[in-house]
Amino acid sequence: MDDEIMEMLRKLPGNGEQYDVSNVQADENSKLRGKTIIFLGSSVTFGAASFEQSFVEYLQAIAGIIPIKEAVSGTTLVTSEENNYIERMHTLPKDIKADAFICQLSTNDASKDKPLGQLSRNGQYDTETITGAMEYIIAYAKQTWNCPVYFYTGTKYDSPLYASMVQRLYEIKNKWNIDIIDLWNDEEMCTVSPKDYALYMADPRHPVKAGYLKWWTPKFLSFLNEHLVSD
Repeated sequence: MDDEIMEMLRKLPGNGEQYDVSNVQADENSKLRGKTIIFLGSSVTFGAASFEQSFVEYLQAIAGIIPIKEAVSGTTLVTSEENNYIERMHTLPKDIKADAFICQLSTNDASKDKPLGQLSRNGQYDTETITGAMEYIIAYAKQTWNCPVYFYTGTKYDSPLYASMVQRLYEIKNKWNIDIIDLWNDEEMCTVSPKDYALYMADPRHPVKAGYLKWWTPKFLSFLNEHLVSD
């Protein structure tokens, strides 16, 4: 990222010091404390517009999770691009004692107009398609780490292909018995005020610190407390 973009990001109100992860208050009663979670993704998981502070770091600071973050900006689910999700997933240690695996539904596949593909048959995954790559990632994560697999979506923006990807993700959910942190269809996320949206987002795809802290992380906390915490 060049100096001009970095300076622009520094000037955004939503990247102010008051939203920095170093200033958040830990939840001493968090029932997620000590949970090991693998995060696989691209720029939104990385925190490209927030100086590498994404919901991952806020979950660590607030809830005390142990994150294993594999995120590279600009990368895709599909294997037709270099440094893709699957290639990097294979570099993660197989002996991780993971409590959950969370994968980003990458907006890069939509912006690069990658083929959506079809649901697989007989365990054959066309990983040069979005659908095939998602199915492969789920199958590999389940087999390798034997933990729940979740996908998360971005918030609503103007992309018909990404909308189709979210719809396909629900078909995959039913087939593979996974769960979705669905920010795309979340009514509360979709009715955010223009003033708050301007504070939370650097652009239609990338949150800044305030967006992660005040808008996205509460949704992840609610989901994880519901799915990973035993009564």
